[in-house]
Amino acid sequence: MVRGSELFMTMSLLMPPALLAPAASVAASVAATPQSPNVLVIIGDDHAPYVYGAYGYPLARTPNLDRLASAGVRFNRAYCNTPMCTQSRQSLLTGKLPHTIGVTRLRTALAARERTLAEMLAERGYTTRAIGKMHFNSKLTHGFERHIDAVEHRAYLKTLKRRPVPQGVEVLGPWRPFRDHARDWLNGFTRPFAAHDAEMESTFLAGEAVRFIEAKHDKPYLLFVSFREPHSPFRFPIEYVGRFDPDKMPARPVGPEDDGQLPAVFRDLTDGEKRGINAAYYTSVAFLDKNVGLVLDALDRSGQAEQTLVVYLGDHGYSLGQHGRFEKHCFYEPAVRSPLVFRFPKRFKAGAVSEALVEFVDIVPTVLDVCGAPVPDGLRGQSLLDVLTGRRGDHRDYVFCEYYHYPGAMVRTDRYKYIYSTGTRERDDGYATGLPLPGRTRRLYDLVDDPDEMHNLADEPAHQARVAELEATMLEVFSQTTPTHNPPVPPTGWKGADLLDWHLVSRDD
Repeated sequence: MVRGSELFMTMSLLMPPALLAPAASVAASVAATPQSPNVLVIIGDDHAPYVYGAYGYPLARTPNLDRLASAGVRFNRAYCNTPMCTQSRQSLLTGKLPHTIGVTRLRTALAARERTLAEMLAERGYTTRAIGKMHFNSKLTHGFERHIDAVEHRAYLKTLKRRPVPQGVEVLGPWRPFRDHARDWLNGFTRPFAAHDAEMESTFLAGEAVRFIEAKHDKPYLLFVSFREPHSPFRFPIEYVGRFDPDKMPARPVGPEDDGQLPAVFRDLTDGEKRGINAAYYTSVAFLDKNVGLVLDALDRSGQAEQTLVVYLGDHGYSLGQHGRFEKHCFYEPAVRSPLVFRFPKRFKAGAVSEALVEFVDIVPTVLDVCGAPVPDGLRGQSLLDVLTGRRGDHRDYVFCEYYHYPGAMVRTDRYKYIYSTGTRERDDGYATGLPLPGRTRRLYDLVDDPDEMHNLADEPAHQARVAELEATMLEVFSQTTPTHNPPVPPTGWKGADLLDWHLVSRDD
């Protein structure tokens, strides 16, 4: 059963849900028609919802993303299935958890055997195009007919007469995370990239998306537009210098339990550097928003907005000083909660807000459902169409997230979050604490009474039954989502934490 939040999303039902074509239908009966919707998916890299105006944070300057949300359905409790780029992107593109598809680490390539949304819609006659960061980690394009990215941008730059950096403007140097001090690779001095707006990669990618949208199409399309902002070093062009004053950046809460798990690379950041990092991130989001606006404007000009499903998301969240951290790579709310907006004027009510618990793996079955395409068996994801059309306000009882670089997993219910970590393997993602390994750790947070996750309740006697229940839920998820390729068999008789530790061993190809 999927129940989720008891808060109901009040939305009008504008049209009945699409009928799913039977899986046994002949190809002609499931082919796309001129009435089949286009699908535009826009991704911001490391974009957290608390730096997004429509999510109630007016300090963020996101007018284009705000107008998208005002015309669509905004999800307040959408969660990535892993707080890292590669794994999150391949998971949401397949509708399966990272460990199921064998992509649990940053450098792992998505295997050709795994079917993506692009392949599923291409089989129905859709034109498919990917523009920007996809993190496939191979030369495969996984159902996209063409992938335009940094190579094409470098070729484009050769055709330009580059404008010099104005005298007196200090710009970003090479991005060398973990080799340089964190203040440098996190842009603590709020410096622009050494380029003007027209020369920036994301402006070029937005232009490519505009050209694609405004071209003549005789069949529906799936277009992914994936920007690199605001990922560190939080790039923005020279024209954006001074848009945010570091001294006016918000202070982020650090709690009494944070010191023992604080990554060593952040320990000696000054308050001024932390505020500078925040200002750089906010500026990079403003630049992202400008490029999102270029794409949305092209959709409006082309007359395709009414027949296009638009999905906006950040591939995960990002911490900007909460718990002393400046990264994702953990299970605190800023790192795993992500923006998610669906707009489809023909069917969804404008300006609706949902409190349903949502996982990113739900995106694939939702898009297929809206397009009238069959949803294949074996997906972790569940269609959100009934939520989007107002037929129901809940969706899931809980959301699940995993992270294998410092092995652990998370289950979050309507009120509580449970985090389990093996604590027996050194981090290999650059965020080690420099302290002795803690061993198995269990954390439980009451997100109603303690929304900033400052007080671990896992060891309190009153919560032992809840910890056991949520740990059993975590094990159930693992047992139901084993790898599709050469699924391993757990040792006979193993249970509880021993079995969790076994599941949290990376088995990437």
